[in-house]
Amino acid sequence: MNSHHAQWTQQLQTGCAELALPLSSTQQQQLLAYLALLERWNRRFNLTAVRDPAALVPRHLLDSLAILPWVGSGPLLDIGTGAGLPGIPLAILRPDLPCTLLDTNGKKTRFVRQVTLELGLTNVNVLQQRVEQLPTPPGFAQITARAFTSLTQLVNLSAPLLVEGGILLAMKGSLPEQELAQLAQRGGEITIHPLVVPQLIGERHLICWRAEGES
Repeated sequence: MNSHHAQWTQQLQTGCAELALPLSSTQQQQLLAYLALLERWNRRFNLTAVRDPAALVPRHLLDSLAILPWVGSGPLLDIGTGAGLPGIPLAILRPDLPCTLLDTNGKKTRFVRQVTLELGLTNVNVLQQRVEQLPTPPGFAQITARAFTSLTQLVNLSAPLLVEGGILLAMKGSLPEQELAQLAQRGGEITIHPLVVPQLIGERHLICWRAEGES
């Protein structure tokens, strides 16, 4: 068993309780197994800048799961998933949700594929390619991205891939006022949700965008 298992378990249980997220024993085991794999792979490959084991649960798991109240139904695309964030935690808590995890980095996509195999995540598809290379017409009801690029660029990349009424869920730290002003000029419906992530110091925001006239 991983030497940090007990600490991670306590952090995860406390954090999910604060987020009012029900967590089955299977889901808890999968999330902890994911962290153990991430820590092990991170010793050899630069998958995440977070090196402190005590920071992994709040910085990665709870931060990803904090957006769950805004995740609806229908296929989800996670752009720039990196080590599988927020895609893997979302897929674990929402086994009904078809999730496509996209990144250009071969080491990171190999890791995420290994995670899906070891955890038995049958609702996850991993792609190593640029978002611009994804085929259209669109097929995603929702798209997530975690500090991937500017909001306007993210919308430009995402809009062609969203079904009518689809939504972009962009995860940011402090509120990017200049990016929001530029996005407002582009158009679309923008809603901002401040997030309170348990055990995490610092501002977090979820910025939702959908094309005007859609709901």
